[in-house]
Amino acid sequence: MQRIEHVYINGEFVVPHGQEWFDLHNPSTEEVIGQVRLGDEQDAQRAIAAAKSAFPAWSRTTREERIDALQRMRKAIAAREDALMEAVVTEYGAPRARGRWMATYPADVIMQAIEALRSFEFEEQAGSARVILTPVGVAGLITPWNSDAGFICNKLATALAAGCTAVIKPSEMSAMQTQVVIEALHEAGLPKGVFNIVNGRGDVVGETIARHPDIAKVSFTGSSAVGQHLIGAGAETMKRVTLELGGKSPTVVLDDADFASIMPLVLQAGFANSGQACIAGTRILVPRQRLPEFEHVAKAAVAQVKSGDPRDATTDIGPMVSAKQWERVQGYIRLGIEEGAQVLAGGEGRPDGLRVGWFVKPTIFTGANNQMRIAREEIFGPVLTIIPYDGEADAIAIANDTRYGLSAVVLGKDIERCERVARQIDAGRVLVNTLAHEPRAPFGGFKQSGLGREMGRWGIGAYLEPKTLLMATGVSL
Repeated sequence: MQRIEHVYINGEFVVPHGQEWFDLHNPSTEEVIGQVRLGDEQDAQRAIAAAKSAFPAWSRTTREERIDALQRMRKAIAAREDALMEAVVTEYGAPRARGRWMATYPADVIMQAIEALRSFEFEEQAGSARVILTPVGVAGLITPWNSDAGFICNKLATALAAGCTAVIKPSEMSAMQTQVVIEALHEAGLPKGVFNIVNGRGDVVGETIARHPDIAKVSFTGSSAVGQHLIGAGAETMKRVTLELGGKSPTVVLDDADFASIMPLVLQAGFANSGQACIAGTRILVPRQRLPEFEHVAKAAVAQVKSGDPRDATTDIGPMVSAKQWERVQGYIRLGIEEGAQVLAGGEGRPDGLRVGWFVKPTIFTGANNQMRIAREEIFGPVLTIIPYDGEADAIAIANDTRYGLSAVVLGKDIERCERVARQIDAGRVLVNTLAHEPRAPFGGFKQSGLGREMGRWGIGAYLEPKTLLMATGVSL
């Protein structure tokens, strides 16, 4: 059993002041496989002080110096791909294909930050003034359990590229992944205090970050409820915030779509990351006149989707991350039935043949409407809801009838029509006949799906403040 008993502050592995030990589980077996010692408020304060001390020197580094540091980080992370893969599969339960992507993504996002930094303009002329984009200060970075290493590296690389220093509070449920990342980042040899990582609870370490006057900015990925709390907690010190929050994303199937051809995209969008994805397309909007046909194709396709052992190459959906999350998903499946929706595929309980592990049957509801809770609330599991619509305008209205606005998918044969629909959907990202990702484009959400954007030059810009410089010319005082 692995015991993780250090946090990382001011360039050193240190035993935290905090005394609490947190159990780590293998979600495929429900067994305790490790423990992590959690930091407390005092540990968070030490980390913030270290980052504050390191900020003046780091903020004055050149573009070339930052790129060199980021390249060392990328190299060290990439060298630990296999160790990270093992941690992801064991601790999180990602199926092998998804786990490999999660193991390579951290190095990829650092490279993407390097590319964005190379072309980023830190100064520009505005009339007679010079506008200088300056790093905002110490950034507090709070990351979720559904892609812990990737979020750590993405947020940290972006903050460092902008000239900020950082204090990171990763999910305590992902401590094995975090440990691999910390060891790699330590090897990269960045100046002491430039980054600090403290495992701890959100209501302790996260709360300290949110309220501390020496934290200038918070970047958080997680639930909308926590995001709202962070805005309030940081208001007293006027913190800048970037929030990437929840979603209830629509997949809009237009009436000219070939259902057999698009069904793989529909299910991949909905079951992405075992359904534990903020961008998951969990509302499937289908033309009412073709609903029976869609149900027939969907039911047959879901029957081929396998939920089970993440180490099995044929597995598509792994376990939920925790018993709490499994119970949450089961509760929503029961709720959908109580609301009057019909189970087209899946349902309550574990998949056939599985007695242990937090596995969920890939589930699709039909006979639903957009006012049901299963259509309005983020379930964060492999549970999809089919909602019929009457005409293009109705489809757009249903797609936008949500408090979220993170992502959307539009599927159809007429590309011009697809684009017309896509332009009318209130979401930070709309994909047309694809699930591709473009790292140079901004990522974030409308409404309660967040504030601000990450990725590309927009991500770097979120850690900078414009300073206007006006200078007299030809005047002697």
